[in-house]
Amino acid sequence: MDQPEALRSGVGGGAGPGSRNHTRVDRHRPPAPSTEAHAAKARDLLQAALEDLSQEQLKRFRHKLRDAALDGRSIPWGRLERADAVDLAEQMIQFYGPEPALDVARKTLKRADVRDVAARLKEQRLQWFSPGSSALLSLSEFKKKYREHVLQQHAKVKERNARSVKINKRFTKLLIARESAALVDEAPGLAEEPEPERARRSDTHTFNRLFGRDEEGQRPLTVVLQGPAGIGKTMAAKKILYDWAVGKLYHDQVDFAFFLPCRELLERPGPCSLARLVLDQCPHRSAPVRQMLARSERLLFILDGADELPPGPADAAPCTDPFEEADGARVLDGLMSKTLLPGARLLVTARATAPGRLQGRLCSPQCAEVRGFSDKDKKKYFHKFFRDERMAERAYRFVKENETLFALCFVPFVCWIVCTVLRQQLQLHQDLSRTSKTTTSVYLLFITSVLSSAPAADGRQMQEELRKLGRLAREGTLRHRAQFPEKDLERLELRGSKVQTLFLSKKELPGVLETEVTYQFMDQSFQEFFAALSYLLEHEKALEAPADGIGALLQGDTELRGHLTLTMRFLFGLLNAERLRDIERHFGCGGMVSKRVKQDVLRWVQEQGQGHPRAAPEGTEETEAPEGSEEPEEEEEGELSYALELLYCLYETQESTFVHQALRGWPELLLERVRFSRLDLLVLSYCVRSCPAGQALRLVSCALVPPQEKKKKSLIKRLHGSLSGSSSQATARKPQASPLRTLFEAMTDQHCGLHSLTLCHCRLPDSICRDLSEALRKAPALRELGLLHNRLSEAGLRVLSEGLAWPQCRVQKLRVWQPGLQEAFQYLTGVLRQSPALTTLELGDCQLSEPTVTDLCAVLQHPGCRLQTLRLTSVQLSEQSLKELQAVKTAKPGLVITHPALDGHPRPPAGRSSAL
Repeated sequence: MDQPEALRSGVGGGAGPGSRNHTRVDRHRPPAPSTEAHAAKARDLLQAALEDLSQEQLKRFRHKLRDAALDGRSIPWGRLERADAVDLAEQMIQFYGPEPALDVARKTLKRADVRDVAARLKEQRLQWFSPGSSALLSLSEFKKKYREHVLQQHAKVKERNARSVKINKRFTKLLIARESAALVDEAPGLAEEPEPERARRSDTHTFNRLFGRDEEGQRPLTVVLQGPAGIGKTMAAKKILYDWAVGKLYHDQVDFAFFLPCRELLERPGPCSLARLVLDQCPHRSAPVRQMLARSERLLFILDGADELPPGPADAAPCTDPFEEADGARVLDGLMSKTLLPGARLLVTARATAPGRLQGRLCSPQCAEVRGFSDKDKKKYFHKFFRDERMAERAYRFVKENETLFALCFVPFVCWIVCTVLRQQLQLHQDLSRTSKTTTSVYLLFITSVLSSAPAADGRQMQEELRKLGRLAREGTLRHRAQFPEKDLERLELRGSKVQTLFLSKKELPGVLETEVTYQFMDQSFQEFFAALSYLLEHEKALEAPADGIGALLQGDTELRGHLTLTMRFLFGLLNAERLRDIERHFGCGGMVSKRVKQDVLRWVQEQGQGHPRAAPEGTEETEAPEGSEEPEEEEEGELSYALELLYCLYETQESTFVHQALRGWPELLLERVRFSRLDLLVLSYCVRSCPAGQALRLVSCALVPPQEKKKKSLIKRLHGSLSGSSSQATARKPQASPLRTLFEAMTDQHCGLHSLTLCHCRLPDSICRDLSEALRKAPALRELGLLHNRLSEAGLRVLSEGLAWPQCRVQKLRVWQPGLQEAFQYLTGVLRQSPALTTLELGDCQLSEPTVTDLCAVLQHPGCRLQTLRLTSVQLSEQSLKELQAVKTAKPGLVITHPALDGHPRPPAGRSSAL
């Protein structure tokens, strides 16, 4: 590509003869060089560059130069054939002019594969041209012009159906929560977070807070907006750019803001400098780029989709010079690691699939989680989409009645798909709820509705086109590509096809020599859906090659497969028997192919469980924790959410038999440091309901995404409520369901085989204890319960003890580790006296007084106590208490009591136990 004038000079091009400012001299700037000086210097630079070429390189340069046309004309070959470096330089200056001649020379040197000389020519040119050319606007004038340009470019956004709408009308506020340093240092829990940490709607105030000062007064330079696919990260980033241009955001803090789509940058052909990327976003090619980049602290770069950046080689140094031409990955690495423009602000959007890997590339990032639509925002979105008020209300009520579908709509893109399909389904008086319980079913319904609404085509031809489209999507997804050149479409015979017009959009990218036409799916998630679908549409032989088979999707390092997360979910969802019938009916696929793929996927899940790290065995990490231990060491979040991601895949199948078989390879599910959303809990509950016999579940240091903040009632409503009498008081007294009720209800299902449940370092409020207590009375398979460092209140332990003492409770082993246990110990002794099933009790990390131990010893000898093992591994006991426990051991030989100081303690004299 031609080197723009702005990059050659660093601040912009020289003025032409007709420029209004041609003769103006600013006393703060050196005068612009004369036309003769330009020509002489251009000739010198050009001649020096050509003299550096070997004879073979010069010959190749002449041949390439023959095709370098200007206004349809090129230098005749007769003049070029025998010209040396001096003659070539002179002829190029005369034919093209000084400035264009250097452009043509650089381009031709690249085409002749003499890139080092081309790069040197560029550097020499940057050094020569004055950074204060009088032809340029002043920087302050250009700021205003640039803002106007951004407003014009980003005032409208394209819908997925290619319809352009104003961004203010299209944008619906999302819930965004800043990560709190307090939550990192403090033990998280399954209780509501404090008020300041609640998610806020993405208005101007929230966007301004992203770069606000922290508790120590420090302002972050890097902010990461992370969330699942389709949650609205890109739209939020574009709205931030638009609001900055309007003047609502970062007033007097940011002079220039730039939007860089990472995937496009990574797939851009040829090397490119950051300066060129900046120039590409400017209204004209004479922008003062060097002056713009000189004050990096006044710049904001928005890196959209930074999780697309693949892991680079360890020895690849990030870019440090904004004018250095490098591949896109090095430029992005330079920005993120702050080796490039270290003072600039970065707003990075990324999917939350492997945050640990991304944050390792960033310098002191402040993270914020995009949580999507609140229930109120969903309703607003429906009313924006359906312009007819009655239709909007009808559609919203219809979706709200379907709990799972309504929960899925927290993702804006899924909400858009649901609304699109609903509009068609309601017009045809069809039912949506039958098929839409998962993301996969929503996407499949959308694809089939798009195909059915398109003009009729030959069924066999459409099936073949869809098969090829899936192959294109699969190749791109596995190879980390979203842009497809025309040659890819021609190779697969997709150019001009119906599926191209329905699902692909055309895009023009600046190339090295000329603009390149590429195609991409209407949304990245559609590419991932078609990639998954391709495994079911392909001919069996086409999947035999290792690069194309199901193993290419499933196998490999989990950290390197973060970009395949959504494709995996779609694949699992498409394996549902009903979905397979839909695919066969609409697209045509072989039953043998789908059956084999399903078997391969099932086998893979089971193998993953066998190879995944197990939790600490009994008596190691947890049982040796020191007194007062409140928090295990923090581990990397991306690795720890792997089990939850697997559960999401299993949930997509909506087949309890498949889930049951798959979890046989996972005897223990460990979920650590997970912030459960409502949808996360729905997914976990579904899988627990179908888990096999002997299944163990451990939740360690988990937290809940806090419930949506509700507006305070008006004074009139509060007065009305206070005057409404006893009915309102009765409602207030009625206990509310805890967020984990769905999980505990799943445990009571007759098909649930959950054998062991451990809650560790999870603050358990009384509402959760109440719902767990109800589940303990009915859970058919639960035999072990662990409550470790959960800050149980006295009321919480009391209500749990009621459930454990229930005649139908089947829990045989109970582990309670709590520093303040003594205050509520009476409730545990009640369990020992009444429980028909409890045989093992383990107490830890507490201190028991002598009167408490005396009461315990009395209960242990009660006729109704069926306890066989009492473990007091890390319990502080007095000498007197140890003697009493030793006496119980003597009196009840069948009861095993363990304590580090007990076994070596002298036995009491005969007859002592009778006093107990």
